[in-house]
Amino acid sequence: MNADLHCHSTISDGQLAPADVARRAHAGGVTLWALTDHDEVRGQAQARQAAEDLGMRYLGGVEISVTWASRTVHIVGLNIDPECSTLIDGLARTRNGRAARAEAIGERLAALGIPDAYEGALRYVSNPDMISRTHFARDLVERGYAASAQEVFSRYLGDGKPGNVTHRWAKLADAVHWIQAAGGEAVIAHPGRYAYTPVEFDALFGEFIDLGGKAIEVITGSHTPDQYREYAEVAKRFGFEASRGSDFHAVEEGRVDLGSLPPLPSSLTPVWNRWL
Repeated sequence: MNADLHCHSTISDGQLAPADVARRAHAGGVTLWALTDHDEVRGQAQARQAAEDLGMRYLGGVEISVTWASRTVHIVGLNIDPECSTLIDGLARTRNGRAARAEAIGERLAALGIPDAYEGALRYVSNPDMISRTHFARDLVERGYAASAQEVFSRYLGDGKPGNVTHRWAKLADAVHWIQAAGGEAVIAHPGRYAYTPVEFDALFGEFIDLGGKAIEVITGSHTPDQYREYAEVAKRFGFEASRGSDFHAVEEGRVDLGSLPPLPSSLTPVWNRWL
């Protein structure tokens, strides 16, 4: 099963429309696919139709921004009903404030000697409600302030960096509740990206389990090969099911393409087993 259950379209911060992401996933050999746009489900109908037309199995998906211990964590929801009012209303509340935050990021970057960053980021935005740091990163790379999006985050826009503006996202309990209300399964996305101590990680995983969370991403485009092994062991230790996804945003952006990841270790239980 070549499952790719984490990727993005122009509905959030990707560069391809949902149907084009579907076609790229199919060309990459994906057989089970989910589009998981940030805090938004308006691309789900297009994604499902395109996937089914291509012969791929499809799971409704979303990626919800959460604030936990003063840092941003992402929770993927899989096999969701995108028409669930509880989920839709919760995501709308989560999206509120993105525009004001983006303007504040633009002001901070201007103070750092990078003018017109907000206007530049808007050039990459298809959905104005979803302007994000990724759009700023594309503009800064295009204008030569950094060589890559990764460099933009490490110098300017990552947590604690001088251009970032902290935003209070959803609570972990809210995100898990919305996903469960929509009939889906909550998954902690790319845990290797979060700068938590071992004690904090144990607390995060424990709270997630108490809320009914059962899975984490193990094989993901945001993890290194060493982290594949590390989080496979974490999954075993906590009894988590495992998910897999490229975290694809754009061609030539990111470490891996749709469908190109190695398989999950055979010792883990795939999160998708319950739906096939």
